[in-house]
Amino acid sequence: MDEDTRPAGAPAPPGGPRVAVVGHVEWTTIAGLERVPATGEVTHADRLWQGPAGGGAVAAVRLAELAGGCTFFTALGDDHAGRRSRAELERRAVRVVAAPRSGPTRTAVSLVDRSGERTTVTLGERLQPAAADPLPWGELASFDAVFFTAGDAALLRRARRAGVLVVTAREFTTVLESGVRVDALVGSGCDPAERCDPALLRRLPDLVVSTEGRHGGVFTRCGRPPRRYRPAHAPGPLVDTYGVGDNFAAVLTYALAAGSATTDALDLAARHGAACTAQRGPFAAGPAPRRQAVRV
Repeated sequence: MDEDTRPAGAPAPPGGPRVAVVGHVEWTTIAGLERVPATGEVTHADRLWQGPAGGGAVAAVRLAELAGGCTFFTALGDDHAGRRSRAELERRAVRVVAAPRSGPTRTAVSLVDRSGERTTVTLGERLQPAAADPLPWGELASFDAVFFTAGDAALLRRARRAGVLVVTAREFTTVLESGVRVDALVGSGCDPAERCDPALLRRLPDLVVSTEGRHGGVFTRCGRPPRRYRPAHAPGPLVDTYGVGDNFAAVLTYALAAGSATTDALDLAARHGAACTAQRGPFAAGPAPRRQAVRV
């Protein structure tokens, strides 16, 4: 396969790609404070941002902005957090297809210190979709790209029917269990939970990306020697780092589905990830923005 083609190798779809996310959501509050408190300490924090987040929801919002819409297959509890998450996502052109759960929707608190680094605490079990849920899984084959952040191995096998399948490295065990070939495996080289050994897979991903924040990152194509991609400069001072990796992965998914060369897709994803650090939260609060004009 030529090094300058996208991993799936298919032509760019006419009229722009149709995209979907399979994954999780958690209603998240981002709070700012001088520093993360020590054990036993009581401190004050100011709420900076609140909304549906977690890898699946953040990626779905970004993809909807880029593509003019996104379908999000997830699971939600029948509670206030679940209803608020659905309403906010749908307001942002995300079509929410959710399996009902009897337990509460997971919530989270992310503390951002003055350096911009975040420390996140989740509350409750992560709700994720499963192949056994009575959702329209047959639709997955109609999407030009799917980004997978949570689900079981059987569901990942169904997601493989999409034109391009991108998976977060946090789901490496699921990829291993499923036996499917993924087009791109994306994770943070700075996060121990996202480090993995693709050599353990039966089928090597076409593209493996390990991000390194402001230092850019490393990528490999089809098991070839690793190469570096360039870091991008943020458009303003560092505000917080929540959702940077999820925005990166979402934009990479969109660019690959649109037929971008690998290096161009990584450059675009890096620019969007860097831009996320200069704003509060993983996506802007307030009215839903219009579709973004993106050169791919």
